[in-house]
Amino acid sequence: MTISKEITPQEKSSVRMDVTIGKEDLRSEYDDLLKEYTKTIQIPGFRRGKVPRDVLERKFGDALKGEAMGKIIEKAVEEIFKNEEFPRESRPLPYSRPELKEEPKIDFEKDLEFSVVYDVLPTVKLGKWEGLEVAVPELTLGDQELNQELEAIRERNSIVLDKDEEEGAQNQDVLTLDFCELDEKGEPIESTKRQDFTFTLGSGYNIYKFDEEVMGIKKGETREFTKTYGEDHEDKDLAGSSKTLRVQATALKVKKLPDLDDDLAQDVDEKFKTLEDLKTSISERLQKNLDQQLRASKVNKILEKIMEDSPVEIPESMILMELDSHWRNMARRFNTDSDGLYKMIGNSQEQAQAMLDTWRPSAETALHSRLIIETLIENLDLQASDDEAEKEIERLASETGSTIEDVKKYYEEGNMMDYLKEEIKERKVYDILIEKSTISYEKIQDPIDPPANIE
Repeated sequence: MTISKEITPQEKSSVRMDVTIGKEDLRSEYDDLLKEYTKTIQIPGFRRGKVPRDVLERKFGDALKGEAMGKIIEKAVEEIFKNEEFPRESRPLPYSRPELKEEPKIDFEKDLEFSVVYDVLPTVKLGKWEGLEVAVPELTLGDQELNQELEAIRERNSIVLDKDEEEGAQNQDVLTLDFCELDEKGEPIESTKRQDFTFTLGSGYNIYKFDEEVMGIKKGETREFTKTYGEDHEDKDLAGSSKTLRVQATALKVKKLPDLDDDLAQDVDEKFKTLEDLKTSISERLQKNLDQQLRASKVNKILEKIMEDSPVEIPESMILMELDSHWRNMARRFNTDSDGLYKMIGNSQEQAQAMLDTWRPSAETALHSRLIIETLIENLDLQASDDEAEKEIERLASETGSTIEDVKKYYEEGNMMDYLKEEIKERKVYDILIEKSTISYEKIQDPIDPPANIE
């Protein structure tokens, strides 16, 4: 089939492709399709495959031509995209299906002309990316972080024992309650009843925040009290209201934390012989995490600067795909699928759209950043060799405590070796960006939270 085409850029990283098929080729393609129809179609009074062409055309008329035209257009577009000489920047995104602008009509006396529109990979107008000046938070590791880790270890290794029935509940005791709201007559409101609710006293991990009201309660004791909530209370259903509650303690336990000593260190892992060994290991891990946070902060600040000077038009199909990825990731965090998440929010289209609208700015920023990284990788001609991939597998095996063979098998069986190499190339870009930027440090009160996609 002889095809001519013309590509015209449109807004939002889309293009219009005008295609022309010569009338001779149009007639030839139509005749070939008609021959196929005559072999398979069955009409009363004729044997299968013996329907005369003129009868077929007379009976089905425009419908037959319309179906044939659709197949001819589809074949022509497919041939265009299969041509290796077709420019990469004009190829459609995998998730952007070319759409017909207007439905053409077959006229065998004329060439067939039609237009399709589709999204293409955005072109990044890369601005200044070398010699940038950025400021990042100054992060240091202190005793507070180490002590928090040690206390968390004590919590995980604690034991819970029944408390003497004559003793009242104290801060950090584990308390089990039955509770409910009472109406104006002092009767329980059935919908609010809760049995065997367990929480740590003083943690505030209960709906009504009644830690102070149940302090000192004994097992088997029942208390009634009224609690008033301010207008700014975190639970909107309770804000500005007063609730009369009845609680009964059904169990009371005390948490026993182990001493910070060599025995605890050995319980955590047999490789630790002393408490100092455990502390050293924790400090090394915390410092590594801190270094990763600092590196992530540097890269993010540099990318923010580059994005300011590197405009890009992100197509809607790409944004929708990114939002769909966010939605699926959210579903996985709740151990469900996309449909399950939709049900969790009450099958509400409005609420689902509100969530997507909230995510949209960060999705656009993530795409913008990713496009800049990919452009830099291409412009700098960065590569990742098989040897570098092997070393990366060795590093991952060491960090995760897995064998090199298991990690390699994971990437090979999942067809993820190319993905691993892309990560290596991205890391090279980050190294270059940091090296070619001037970075200053600012003291802050609170630690930063790095994005999960930068190492």
